[in-house]
Amino acid sequence: MEKLSVQFNINPQLYSKDPESSVLGKKILEQSIILIDELGFEGFTFKKLGKKIGSNESSIYRYFRSKHTLLIYLIDWYWSWVEYKLTFATTNVENPNEKLTRSIQLLTQGIQEDDNFTHINEVLLNKIIIAESIKAYLTKDIDLENEKGYFKTYKRVVQRVSEFIMQINPNFKYPHMLVSTVIEGAHQQLFFSDHLPSITNVENGIDSIVCFYTHLVFKTIEKDE
Repeated sequence: MEKLSVQFNINPQLYSKDPESSVLGKKILEQSIILIDELGFEGFTFKKLGKKIGSNESSIYRYFRSKHTLLIYLIDWYWSWVEYKLTFATTNVENPNEKLTRSIQLLTQGIQEDDNFTHINEVLLNKIIIAESIKAYLTKDIDLENEKGYFKTYKRVVQRVSEFIMQINPNFKYPHMLVSTVIEGAHQQLFFSDHLPSITNVENGIDSIVCFYTHLVFKTIEKDE
């Protein structure tokens, strides 16, 4: 199968040099995902990354100012990828119930690697989003970074799915709250299913998390009779 030519417009304020523009930049992205997944964000450093890719630490700083901005870059890339998958899954689907069902499935199911992006392991990146992304938000600079548009793609995903909800029930008052709750809650349940399974109802061979959140959303937005 011929690979699609897809490139995302990541916020340019997140990097000093576009990592997608060079072999070294793509290697930095590829190996940083592997290393953050292996060590955790606290244990990850540019020095360790430089050693892993066989390059000077200073070469990484030519692309990213800090490991914090690298993490936000990876988060932005991930949500750009989700947005791309969401658009593909719902384009030319007229029934809003079907659009919402497909959206919930995409946002809550386990991730499979996408061969269209050979330097990004989406499975490992999803694990980082689940375990580490909150560290990008809970900082003193969150308001300034939000003004700079660092989290714009994530907000667009929430907005898109919220619009599907409003097509079904225009009177529902809390679409953004519901969608963001589904996303963050599903991430927690995926984490629990791997590490604390006794506090979930996940069963092997059943998409329990997808089923739960699909049921939750549609029951929540039901129109009053």
